[in-house]
Amino acid sequence: MECVVWLPAKMLHACRKARTLPAAVLVILFPPLLIPTSKHFINNRLIIIQQWLIRLILKQTMATHNTKGQTWSLMLTSLIIFIASTNLLGLLPYSFTPTAQLSMNLAMAIPLWASTVAMGLRFKAKTTLTHLLPQGTPTPLIPMLIIIETISLFIQPLALAVRLTANITAGHLLMHLIGSSALAMLAINLPLTLITLAILTLLTILETAIALIQAYVFTLLVSLYLHDNS
Repeated sequence: MECVVWLPAKMLHACRKARTLPAAVLVILFPPLLIPTSKHFINNRLIIIQQWLIRLILKQTMATHNTKGQTWSLMLTSLIIFIASTNLLGLLPYSFTPTAQLSMNLAMAIPLWASTVAMGLRFKAKTTLTHLLPQGTPTPLIPMLIIIETISLFIQPLALAVRLTANITAGHLLMHLIGSSALAMLAINLPLTLITLAILTLLTILETAIALIQAYVFTLLVSLYLHDNS
């Protein structure tokens, strides 16, 4: 009897696992499909647009950098693509946005900021340290200004992370509230529900633009920190 009961239970578990496995595989494979490469696909309009965007990103972020700074081109391009893809995928229903978490953004901002500062201290230590004390500062104000500039230096990664977190979280929260309101008014007032859905559609378009803009702003600020220290 134990075998008779155990075998169907095992088969039922296998069937459930078989039904959930294809969905998990599709979820895992969906993000890489958004970023195709010419090594695996024949050149088409999507590949051409992708290559044009990468060249545009490199032109915007690397235009003012010297040779040392240009070595960061691959990492900065990967960074903006990663943040933009994560933000856009977070707009899908029943999805989770990692960039809405402060811990995730700090994990990106602190190492990048620390690397630019370490690079500045290694290759141009004198120039990096002179940023802590503006030229022509009165002698009594020197200790206070050094403390203020040091604090502002250490606040840079926190500002990077908080800016991205606040923008993504606020947009998603507003979309959730408007969507919940539209669902609640569906059985009460149909014209008002349609107006709310129109507002939600416009807000979704706005959040799509914000997702791309915040990825660009995050990467551009890292590029500016790199320019000041390279």
